[in-house]
Amino acid sequence: MKWMEKLNENIKKTVRSWLNVTPANPYNIQINEMLDFEGHAIRNRIWYRGDSNELEQFYQQNRENADRHKFWASKCTPGMDMRKIHTGLPGLIVRTLTSVVLPDMDEFEFETPAQEQIWDEIEKDNKFRKKIESALKEALYIGDGAFKVAVDTTISDYPILEWYPGDRVEFIYQRDRIREIVFKTPYREKGRTYVLNERYGFGYIINELYLDNKLVDVKTIKATENLTDITFDDSVIFAVPFMIYESGKYEGRGGSIFDSKLDNFDSLDETWSQWMDALRAGRAKTYIPDCLVPHNPENGMLIKPNPFDNRYFAAEGDMRENQKNEIAVDQPVIPHESYLASYVTALDLCLQGVISPSTLGIDTKKLDNAEAQREKEKTTLYTRNAIVEAIQETLPEVVAMCINANNILLHGGAKEEVKVNIPFGEYANPSFESQVETVAKAKQGGIMSIERCVEELYGDSLDEHCKEEEITRLKAEQGIQDMEEPAVNMAAGDFRVDVTGGEPDEGKSGPQNVPDEQKEIPGASGSGQAAGTSDGSVRNREK
Repeated sequence: MKWMEKLNENIKKTVRSWLNVTPANPYNIQINEMLDFEGHAIRNRIWYRGDSNELEQFYQQNRENADRHKFWASKCTPGMDMRKIHTGLPGLIVRTLTSVVLPDMDEFEFETPAQEQIWDEIEKDNKFRKKIESALKEALYIGDGAFKVAVDTTISDYPILEWYPGDRVEFIYQRDRIREIVFKTPYREKGRTYVLNERYGFGYIINELYLDNKLVDVKTIKATENLTDITFDDSVIFAVPFMIYESGKYEGRGGSIFDSKLDNFDSLDETWSQWMDALRAGRAKTYIPDCLVPHNPENGMLIKPNPFDNRYFAAEGDMRENQKNEIAVDQPVIPHESYLASYVTALDLCLQGVISPSTLGIDTKKLDNAEAQREKEKTTLYTRNAIVEAIQETLPEVVAMCINANNILLHGGAKEEVKVNIPFGEYANPSFESQVETVAKAKQGGIMSIERCVEELYGDSLDEHCKEEEITRLKAEQGIQDMEEPAVNMAAGDFRVDVTGGEPDEGKSGPQNVPDEQKEIPGASGSGQAAGTSDGSVRNREK
């Protein structure tokens, strides 16, 4: 069996040999960006504005790569023109999300009354609530922005809070920490466009004026001639960035809710425009024989049809006697179900992961019960939670910035620590009827008090005084009287309760003086068992 031995030896040699793998050749993949962050911000702003003319102009000026195939970039064939309609959905999403967040923002909670008082004055002077609304909208569709504080005693005696959207700010990071924020403000004077860069950093504010990307004297134009650089405590920066999501494309910048959704918005507009075009083309056509065409009774001329009320087409007629001339009506069949299915599909793609259709008043599945409505609101709830978290993280810094700007820049004081809480109410609460049913069952089951029932039912809708009155009235109607808790007798004969707690060693005797002769203890059992200590340990008396 030498051949078997030889075969085994060959197998061993094969196993002992090394596996050589030729590595893949590296590929150099180059992608050319069509727009920078500012360009994306401009595009998102146009979608938010919702003007169909602006959308068509933007995409027809940017007809490159995939954009040239989009609905808004396409051009109609001569003689086959179609009306392009924008649904307005992007702007509706932003406005709706803003309306479901900000109304639930309660009054700010300060630890220091003096800080609360000065903030109330600053908030009123700056119309803070309105400014937050604008900031939230632009942060949603642009991606980010920043707040800054300016001081101008000719305008206000308080710090002036300003908001700049993401296309007008630049963030400078150092080791993943914000070190400087540049605010860009364009000014047009003498037929030229100047750009003011306000550099806000820790301990300084520097003003730089640019013309055609070249640095010029800040006093060149009237709008900036009075600006001066400022230095202060280098632990303070009077600028705060604000973003809700992080951009997956631009490092250190915020992400827009329109990201990855613009193609879906474009498809939705195309679906709706084609549907409406089909309706226009599918209007009934009336064919009237020549002999039956209406004439003007005054001059005998044919009456021209109006495309909106009496559309008709002339057909051959027979003027002979006893001939039957009929008016024919042609009504094309429009596939409404197909258009509706396409529209609903495109709409779902636009709203996925952003907002629930029911929040926008859209109920494609006709689920009307309260539980189904709350389930459909979960997408909105997730987005709202992300927005609330971003606000609760950013606004305390904005408040602290304004208060310290008032102390440092206006009154020459020092930096102080500002602690403030930004509370928000709940969203998508159950209906009052369902709450009453739940609370009633809990009350009947003995697991909820009257006080808790009132709190669960009315929450923030009633103040504490009204809640107390309601609790008192309910107790009176139910015959419940408030009684004082009975006092505890701390002594039993010669015994005294050890309220300070027992020793670590439970068997160790306490400090009580126990007489040698056992006395009868009123109320005690005849077993001779001693009273327990306050910590639950048992002490035995000596006999």
